[in-house]
Amino acid sequence: MEKRWIVLPKGDGLTTQNLSKALSIDTPLASLLVQRGVTNFEEAKNYFRPNLKQLHDPFLMKDMDKAVQRIERAISKKEKILIYGDYDVDGTTAVALVYSFLLEYYDQLDYYIPDRYDEGYGISYKGIDYAESEQFSLIIALDCGIKAIEKIKYANDKGIDFIICDHHRPGKEIPDAVAVLDPKQENCNYPYDELSGCGIGFKLVQAFAGSRNIPFDKLTPLLDLTAISIACDIVPITNENRILVHHGLKQLNTNPRKGIAGILEIAKKTQTVTVNDLVFVIGPRINAAGRLEHGKKAVELLTSTNEDEALQAGIDISDTNTSRREIDKSITEEALGIIRQNPDLINAKTTVLYNENWHKGVVGIVASRLIETYYRPTIILTKSNGKVTGSARSVKGFDVYNAIDACKDLLDQFGGHKYAAGLTMSVENILGFQKKFEEVVAATITPEQLIPEIVADAEIDLDIITPKFYRILQQFAPFGPQNMKPTFITRGIVDNGFTKAVGVGEDHLKLDVVQNKNPNIRFSGIGFNLGFLAEEISLGHPFDIIYTIEENEWNGNVSLQLNVKDIHLTQ
Repeated sequence: MEKRWIVLPKGDGLTTQNLSKALSIDTPLASLLVQRGVTNFEEAKNYFRPNLKQLHDPFLMKDMDKAVQRIERAISKKEKILIYGDYDVDGTTAVALVYSFLLEYYDQLDYYIPDRYDEGYGISYKGIDYAESEQFSLIIALDCGIKAIEKIKYANDKGIDFIICDHHRPGKEIPDAVAVLDPKQENCNYPYDELSGCGIGFKLVQAFAGSRNIPFDKLTPLLDLTAISIACDIVPITNENRILVHHGLKQLNTNPRKGIAGILEIAKKTQTVTVNDLVFVIGPRINAAGRLEHGKKAVELLTSTNEDEALQAGIDISDTNTSRREIDKSITEEALGIIRQNPDLINAKTTVLYNENWHKGVVGIVASRLIETYYRPTIILTKSNGKVTGSARSVKGFDVYNAIDACKDLLDQFGGHKYAAGLTMSVENILGFQKKFEEVVAATITPEQLIPEIVADAEIDLDIITPKFYRILQQFAPFGPQNMKPTFITRGIVDNGFTKAVGVGEDHLKLDVVQNKNPNIRFSGIGFNLGFLAEEISLGHPFDIIYTIEENEWNGNVSLQLNVKDIHLTQ
């Protein structure tokens, strides 16, 4: 698939020079910092040494005082409190965080995760009925609820109060809850509105702790859950999120909770845990419970205090994740086959596919998989409880939530983010929705947005890359949206005579290269899924590469290598 290379604009030259002098670092590194909004010594200090004292006062969030007061009233009157959250990683980590913390100070509480298949996303009438039958008078909803207008009214009529802790985009009407914590509300002046759902839950317990003069150290064990949610929900790694992930990774690497330790042991993860591990090792296993079985199992794992039980729960969830992978692979292959057999689908600006037999738990994953082959906004639909339900995924720069909103007359409900959303409709509306969604997207998406792009921070020569340069780059971590791992372009690269295709099927490219302008600087590299270029590169013609830098350990020797994302042949 063709890829566009985008080079970010350099920061202001004078600011870069001054920062380079202030920090005693090379100009290319100072330029990378300026690109990330770091312009002086103090900002650099905060960037390289994220401090929990930099977290914002939770009471700056609209309704936070009301939320804490309502919890305290419930405790004083011995009311039963139900901690309610969605079945994905963000929701289950949020429930585990708030439940485990409040349980230390109050025992009249329980948690509830809706069934993906029986109840669907977010707050459900069944969940409210359960709360009534069990005499819960306060529900704390996490990672959901901001659009549950009718359901909150239903709960109010039953004498059940709600505290909503959400981070999704609100509709025009805000639910009539006792407190609504969502920094995306127009009238909320909280300084940062990119927290995850679990992050909002963390701010709630931070406020509760502050109101009781509970030392912040009591919150430290919760940072692992917060970091996992931030990484897996693909929110920006900036501001508070970056601080929370930095310290959450410290917690995970020094004293992980027993359930997470079990997952890491099963996955044979022995090296330092990184954001990549949160996204690709821990997150999918937590998610698998809600996808194929029940999200409650994930909360049980995350709150377990018994090592043997936690390890067994980790084994069960890992087995479930293996089943999930097999199912999503099968459905992806089936979906790709449908597209290949239909010229109209191949040439469309969108992918919207429906099969009533596809597994509801993996439709979001399948949508993401299809984008790897057909790069465009994608929605995968299946049937559940007599309705059509599905997940949408988008491409960089295109707001799929707004496109779905333009089709809302055909939908029963929808919600989500710019790049990911969920939706429900009647079976008879499928064709109408497919047609209208295609029309909306075709009219608003640009040709460039339909070509995947790789963003580079800068163009550099290979002689810039030294062990010191790499050590400083590593301090830019944790990496994630809006603070991605630095990526570079180097031009005029030539084969040093040893480049070859490797791996099963020779799919990958093992590089041994120099740069024309400085043939004494030699680097090895790996280009996954670029093995098809081996023969042409071996001819000796110059080419350009876009890559990140990493360490490679082989036979006890550690060296720097280039992780090549793409290659442009120049002849």
